[in-house]
Amino acid sequence: MSHFRREFPSGPAKEGSIVSSLLAGCFVGALISGYFADKIGRKFSILAASIVFIVGGVLQASTTTFIQLYFGRIVSGLSIGILSMIVPLYQSEISPKEIRGRLISFQQWSITIGIVVSFWVDYATEKIGSSAQWRISLWIQNVPALILAFGMLFLPFSPRWLVYSDRDEEAITVLAKLRAGGNKTSMVVRKEYTEIKDNVRFEREFASKNYSELIKKGPENIRKRMLLGIFIQIFQQSTGINAVMYYAPQIFNNAGIGASSGLLVTGINGGVNILAIIPAILWIDRCGRRPTLISGSILMGASMLVIGSILAIDGTKYFDSSLGKNFIQLDNKASSFAVIIFIYIFVAGFAYSWGPTGWIYPAEIYPLRIRSKAMSITTASNWLFNFVLGQVVPILLDSITWGTYIIFGILSIIIAIFVHIFYPETKCHSLEEMDSIFGNVPNNISTSRQPHSPSSLSSESINLDQQRENLRDLESGLPEEEEIYLSTSLAETHAEPSTIRQLERKHES
Repeated sequence: MSHFRREFPSGPAKEGSIVSSLLAGCFVGALISGYFADKIGRKFSILAASIVFIVGGVLQASTTTFIQLYFGRIVSGLSIGILSMIVPLYQSEISPKEIRGRLISFQQWSITIGIVVSFWVDYATEKIGSSAQWRISLWIQNVPALILAFGMLFLPFSPRWLVYSDRDEEAITVLAKLRAGGNKTSMVVRKEYTEIKDNVRFEREFASKNYSELIKKGPENIRKRMLLGIFIQIFQQSTGINAVMYYAPQIFNNAGIGASSGLLVTGINGGVNILAIIPAILWIDRCGRRPTLISGSILMGASMLVIGSILAIDGTKYFDSSLGKNFIQLDNKASSFAVIIFIYIFVAGFAYSWGPTGWIYPAEIYPLRIRSKAMSITTASNWLFNFVLGQVVPILLDSITWGTYIIFGILSIIIAIFVHIFYPETKCHSLEEMDSIFGNVPNNISTSRQPHSPSSLSSESINLDQQRENLRDLESGLPEEEEIYLSTSLAETHAEPSTIRQLERKHES
């Protein structure tokens, strides 16, 4: 925007720092979100983060100096980092397993709606001849935060967090409202409560909940799950999506579209983003996470390679002294049209695949006791890589121009191969079943064989004999490293020798 550039003149490096200051706040916010999610709960963390965002939004909209602008963006970034972790976590913990992916996809859909609204606000204010040209959009960004803060007052606590906080009766009430219209005696409510309660008891008996556990292997294979979660977030950024969304006007300028028309085309791009996520909302729980991620990576990679090739073959590099940047000019209308179309295909490929699934997958794969901590690390890695790209992409676009698209295209193809090799399917499995998918823990190790009534479960002690029997069954088939881990866990239960011998005889029979 011209008035913003007059008040805050900046070259490629400073422009990158303005974008990245928000991302730096997001990184820190994501790191600290795990503590707050466990301490005050998912609901109150979302409420508090919404208020923090409003403070940052006011600072940005009223800024008169670079320092205030940077500070406001960092404050808003703290909020976004917290929300980006806790919102999908909260959604995953209140959703039925059959439609969990669909419901978390709504988060990404809402994000795309926000993006397209921001584009059209920018387009509508482009002709304003004052600082209101850019301040209006910064004021408007506070509206969704107000709506979220108000709405959270009426939403329930996470039932899993309530059970882990020993607030069982509240958890049963929430589950009854979410699953059975308030009927606490429903079999669906009893079964899910049983799974959650037994899982919590097992984790308290045999496992730690410290950050150090995130790098341990053990029968649950936490270390592998951490690496999968971190890399899926890094891969999401490595596709180049935020580079395209942040710098879309410049990219369309490279394609020969003027500044005003570039905003219009970018606004249409946002509309494509909204529509393309609908297939994920409808079919992500039917098609699965793996096919969605792989197909999206291939489509996005092919699009980036085509765009880079067109710009390399038909483009002419030139320097714009008024902006202090290098651009590529496409005088061929057919080539310009092709670049625009493939940008839209690229965005559509991301919208139905890595957009929602990049947040769904990490929200599903961790045990309850470390879920918030693990997700804070994986989400922080997303924002850290986003921050790095925010610094690097404007410099790449200025220096190697079309080569930027080739790099992202190659990375996307490599990502598809990694997903095919290393990432298991998680669709239609409960959160309590993930240990059996990613680790060497059978399904019945943390759940009772028969559902108990909520009233009895809230007061009875865990059936340690059954849990130890399951652990013995598991230990007999594990390598030495896992045997040591499980033997230590059994020793920490201080079980009587006679009880252990009895369990061993029972196992042999």
